[in-house]
Amino acid sequence: MANVEAPHHYKFNIKMSCSGCSGAVDRVLKKTEGVQSYTVSLEDQTADIYAEESLPYETVLEKIKKTGKEVKSGEKDGVPADI
Repeated sequence: MANVEAPHHYKFNIKMSCSGCSGAVDRVLKKTEGVQSYTVSLEDQTADIYAEESLPYETVLEKIKKTGKEVKSGEKDGVPADI
């Protein structure tokens, strides 16, 4: 679900092997202040996040990494970013 009003669009490729893995990412994003909307796809191994201006890419990356999942790549507003 695209949110054209969100200033930031972050996309991550995350190694997830089961619904528990994607559920962990879902739970952390749900609790992250500044996330306007998101989708986590176990099938595609991705998380798409639409965020407010006040939520930096690095903060979202660290929250996802704290779940113990391996982040393989990331994009910040359509541009590849460091992981």
